[in-house]
Amino acid sequence: MRILLLTDIHGNFQALQAVVQDAENRGPVDAVWNMGDIVGYGPEPGRCIQFLRERSAVTVPGNHDLAAINRIPLTDFNPYAAAACAWTAEQLTGDERAYLESLPLRIQADQFTLVHGSPRDPVWEYVLSTIIAAANFHHFETPFCLVGHTHIPAIYVDTRVDGKGTCHGYHLVPEESLSLPRNARIIYNPGGVGQPRDGDPRASYGVYDRDAAAITHYRVPYDYRTTQELMRGAGLPDYLAERLALGR
Repeated sequence: MRILLLTDIHGNFQALQAVVQDAENRGPVDAVWNMGDIVGYGPEPGRCIQFLRERSAVTVPGNHDLAAINRIPLTDFNPYAAAACAWTAEQLTGDERAYLESLPLRIQADQFTLVHGSPRDPVWEYVLSTIIAAANFHHFETPFCLVGHTHIPAIYVDTRVDGKGTCHGYHLVPEESLSLPRNARIIYNPGGVGQPRDGDPRASYGVYDRDAAAITHYRVPYDYRTTQELMRGAGLPDYLAERLALGR
């Protein structure tokens, strides 16, 4: 069983399409798990929501999803993000809003806990260091945890037993696989589908092979120029369009 791992789609349907096609070219996709921020920044929030609903994706909301349905204030965002959230809120249908409102902040699936930010703070905390990751291992009970929010692919492995041992983190390179450890716990971030921020503009995602008990990380190029044109046509901030070419 192969499960597609997505996060931070951010209304970028061109990137989402490329990811799905690339994953399906490598083998059958049996399920989709998404760690939030379906909308925000990008020009096609409705199409991204529709895709996840059609695939019956296991999904938690991100901070941009919550802002689009007025669950958190726009004053918590920088001006560019706030403008995009306000625009997104105007595009959503009642049905799409109801879908976002129905999503729980935390989900357990198989051996995984899914959250957007971190298990300690599912909405806002960025897991960007081994210190933050180590503190978060105390906040979920499953062996493994999937997060998003940073837009940067990373994995943190905790080998501590009875308070002894280490927590270390590293970035997976494309097509690198990690066998899920039996005597350690992990936090994995597949990186941003719709707005990467690690200097690589290619869409980022992961695949969990349940039978092989392994996660493989992938990158795929997509037509970001079309996304940029749609953003500019919608009147979204030009800065948000420009950064897609830079992966920043």
